[in-house]
Amino acid sequence: MEFFLCVLGMVMIVEGLPYFAAPSKIKVWVQKLVELPDSNLRIMGFLLMAAGLGLIYLGRS
Repeated sequence: MEFFLCVLGMVMIVEGLPYFAAPSKIKVWVQKLVELPDSNLRIMGFLLMAAGLGLIYLGRS
């Protein structure tokens, strides 16, 4: 459980960094993201999940 909380904390830091560093650029990026078709977002989400799974596999082996 301790390891999980450390990983969760690191994810929150990495996720929050762009909003802290460049909030105006994030707003522009989100506007562009809203205009993308759902299929493109699903593909991007799947690729990110697959990359994360691959990193976990490499880290655990």
